[in-house]
Amino acid sequence: MNNITKITLIFFVLTMNTFAQQEKGIMGSDNWLNNWTEFKPNQEDYGEPTKILAGNITENTTLFKREVYLLLGNVFVTENDTLTIEPGTVIIGDYKTKASLTIAKGATIIADGSQTDPIIFTSNRSPKRAGDWGGLIILGEGTTNKFGNGSVSAYYTQQDDSTYKNSNFGGDNDADSSGILRYVRIEYSGRRLKDGGYHNGVHLAAVGSGTVIENVMVSHAQGNAFEVWGGDTVMSNMVSYKANCNDFEYNYGAKCHLNNSLAIRSPFVSSSSGSRCLQVLSYNKREQVDFSKPGSEVLATNLTFVNISNNLSNDIRMGLVSEAVYVGHNTSLNMSKTVLSGFNPAVILDNKISINQENLEKIQFSSMYFNLCKGNIFVENNSNNEDLENWYGNSAFFNVYSKGDNSETFIDIKNNRRPDYRLRINKIIASNKK
Repeated sequence: MNNITKITLIFFVLTMNTFAQQEKGIMGSDNWLNNWTEFKPNQEDYGEPTKILAGNITENTTLFKREVYLLLGNVFVTENDTLTIEPGTVIIGDYKTKASLTIAKGATIIADGSQTDPIIFTSNRSPKRAGDWGGLIILGEGTTNKFGNGSVSAYYTQQDDSTYKNSNFGGDNDADSSGILRYVRIEYSGRRLKDGGYHNGVHLAAVGSGTVIENVMVSHAQGNAFEVWGGDTVMSNMVSYKANCNDFEYNYGAKCHLNNSLAIRSPFVSSSSGSRCLQVLSYNKREQVDFSKPGSEVLATNLTFVNISNNLSNDIRMGLVSEAVYVGHNTSLNMSKTVLSGFNPAVILDNKISINQENLEKIQFSSMYFNLCKGNIFVENNSNNEDLENWYGNSAFFNVYSKGDNSETFIDIKNNRRPDYRLRINKIIASNKK
């Protein structure tokens, strides 16, 4: 073999190795978190409100950057009406009136911010805390696996005819559009409900694929950061930061492609019911759903799920760290090119899932990067995962395993203003051995 051939071969191997590392987890030639995200929102001063939003929005309405809006109580954008929000606009959810914003079925939101001028939803409490206000709810006309259409009326303090009318969701149009949600930050949402549950940062119910959902950050949510019931959505460049409950939860026949998105967990921020980066369910109670309809189906690509801990082994020993991913019964999950770092274990499957080829073909993990996880994939309440390790550990799935420190695994996670959670190139030692 001549020198030119050798050099070419070495270059090819190094290039392929670098590409293989780059393609896992969140991607981008530049750090797409820059400018529009905020990891210390409690230090931001958004100014005093100059306008009030209250009651029902019953005509096409525009919110302007030059104003700061105070959201009072439960505000609904009603059917056939459009709420347009200019880039850079600030909407402050009122703590005392437990504010929330709902885009009713048939209504539209155009919240189209920019990387340098994101739209911001936050709290007026001082100091701000998770659960200060409700959150953003978008209701569409897509399909679900529930019997009949659904309602989110339990999320509201007022219970009248207008509330019931504007809180319904569901239909037969999975291509439905509820508008645009792009370059938006939602902070300190997720107020507690009477039944003990919580509002979520962003709640999408039966939202169709015509809706644009890109570059949305939910930080310090008391409930789930992103909750999706039914519908058919594509969500790209999502960020969940220190949610008390789950970062991404799918339920009631949700069909979704979650792409190039990030969830950052803290061992000291969680709920008593458990907190995961991704939870895929098809129902909460069997009697709620029609099993002749498809269950939830999630395609998850290029995600990075990180548990930030200064002493991971101690946090695991203290019971402060749980699994990153939970897969429920009658669901489908195809997860690939994803980084799971610092969990206990990486994945848990519902104990109602029988471990056989038919079911495992619906739950796929390929080209994964399991790092610093105490165990990989288990069935709930079963410590013997030999069958699962043999299945997913097959070299055909291209899954790799590592024990690298987070500070060495990612480019720059200690930068509070502009962290970079892309994988660090040429600093990763990984293998397909567990």
